[in-house]
Amino acid sequence: MAGILDSVDQRTQLVGENRLEILMFRLSGRQLFAINVFKVQEVLQMPKLTLMPQRHPYVCGVVNLRGQTLPVIDLSQAIGMRPLVPDERSTIIVTEYNRSVQAFLVGGVDRILNLNWESILPPPGGAGRQHYLTAITKVDDKLVEIIDVEKVLAEIVPYNAKVSAERLADPLLEQARGREVLLVDDSSVALAQLRETLTQLGLKIHTASDGLKGLNQLKKWADTGEVMTDKLLMVFTDAEMPEMDGYRLTTEIRQDPRLRDLYVVLHTSLSGSFNDAMVKKVGCDGFLSKFQPDKLVDVIRDRLLRGAAGT
Repeated sequence: MAGILDSVDQRTQLVGENRLEILMFRLSGRQLFAINVFKVQEVLQMPKLTLMPQRHPYVCGVVNLRGQTLPVIDLSQAIGMRPLVPDERSTIIVTEYNRSVQAFLVGGVDRILNLNWESILPPPGGAGRQHYLTAITKVDDKLVEIIDVEKVLAEIVPYNAKVSAERLADPLLEQARGREVLLVDDSSVALAQLRETLTQLGLKIHTASDGLKGLNQLKKWADTGEVMTDKLLMVFTDAEMPEMDGYRLTTEIRQDPRLRDLYVVLHTSLSGSFNDAMVKKVGCDGFLSKFQPDKLVDVIRDRLLRGAAGT
């Protein structure tokens, strides 16, 4: 099953082209679900599962994979569906999100598919399972639901958005108070974390749930004659989003004379080694893995220092 994944190097060619590859799978029924292949390390039959006392209800246990102990999360139960029963024939998807590695128990893997982000749409409103989706698409006339893994993980291990007293005591941060930032992300959990952290600095927050909405908002401000570098201290953008990803958003910003000098930081759960190269390719000013409040403040501080230096 591990052979379902090819070299990540081949997938880097998709970046900046507004394309992605998804790994499709089923849980406890016939419905197809998916996650971005970039988050996936491997797909395999589950090794020996060890039960842990006082584990979270969504965690089946842990497995040892090449010397690394990984929690196994029942993804079906985590998004409100019927729990899966793990056994030696079960399939797990090993993933990396926000510098942590975990395995998701699934009902079975379908295939990998290359898509354009324009064909990935925001989920419909409503309660229930929709609460755990970042997007939907159609494949062979079948609905595919793309799971908000960040939300699932945040319910198991709540994120920390509190900035340390040491960081907050920095007098340079007074220059950020009252300034405006635009946050672009399709995950409600990620937006909430960003907002919670940045409001501690007195920043005024604007949000958009995908790259196209973010770009339209920027152009709307520019159309009114706003000098964008005066209006916005910076833009934080996720990488993966419906309709337009963060790489394409950055490319569009750099190609618009009214927007091109904006300070743009890629704020994503994808691995840093991959994104360091992509930041340079599309012209971002920086990269930051999600859910690191103090490092988020350091990025703001670096922006203030560069602004003072006129760069």
